[in-house]
Amino acid sequence: MNTSPIEVAYDAVMQTGECPLWHAQEQALYWVDIPAFTVHRLDPASGAHRSWKLSSEPATLAVSNQGGLVVAMRSGFAHLDTGSDEVRLTEIAAAPYDTAITRFNDGHVDGAGRFWVGTIYEPRDKPAAEMFVLEQGTIRKAWSGGMTNSNGLGFSPDYSAMYHADTSAHRVTKLDFDVASGKVSNQRLLHQFSMDKEHNYGGRPDGAAVDSEGNYWVAMFEGARLVKLSPGGELIGEIALPVRCPTMMAFGGPDLRTLYVTSAGARPAPELAQYPLSGKLLAIRVDVAGRTEPAYIE
Repeated sequence: MNTSPIEVAYDAVMQTGECPLWHAQEQALYWVDIPAFTVHRLDPASGAHRSWKLSSEPATLAVSNQGGLVVAMRSGFAHLDTGSDEVRLTEIAAAPYDTAITRFNDGHVDGAGRFWVGTIYEPRDKPAAEMFVLEQGTIRKAWSGGMTNSNGLGFSPDYSAMYHADTSAHRVTKLDFDVASGKVSNQRLLHQFSMDKEHNYGGRPDGAAVDSEGNYWVAMFEGARLVKLSPGGELIGEIALPVRCPTMMAFGGPDLRTLYVTSAGARPAPELAQYPLSGKLLAIRVDVAGRTEPAYIE
């Protein structure tokens, strides 16, 4: 793949930077630092940065059609007024799970304006994570079980397919998706990554994005790379990174050809010595554009 040199887009270190979101109307990038309870905003053109410290861990974000953002937090969904430097949160729906052992994790909005967000089951002793959908203020459960860490959500450009990763199982699956009804079916394996940490280990799939050609990009946590899969699951590209634990990426910029990558900075000292950019927001110019993220319809 034709890529430009990797640059640092924002120099501060995140504990766990996650879920970057390009806001096309504002031409700005939002992302979260989960354990720091913080939502960040960067204007790449000016370098201006703002942040909001929340009362509950933010996991993933959606642009709201009413302005501002919808934030999926451990405590549930809320609307964040990004027009104010003060934290102005309005609750949309409380968390539908036991917040002592579960929190929201990765998510995306579909073509009909629904916000799909999976959970992470923190004890990690059984596959008890779930997938939920927020639709006009109401939460419904899409499916449960069979996964421990719901991640890597994405949709094909025509919204006929949904992609999903279970980080703990090192696998990416593909589902048929009906955007009119919001129903999924026919979940099948798209790509299985190695679980052998002693041999042929290239990390495990974390957050993801789908480009304008329908290819699925996924951040390989502990693999120091981004991987590009075809719609059929073939590994067709890879970008080596100067961080060992990338978490997610988002296509942004005026032409949607800048790939913004978040990563984990709270890592062991030997790893940080080898990967000193860990936790910083990276930017990479790529040859295929992404797509504009739909807004959640409140």
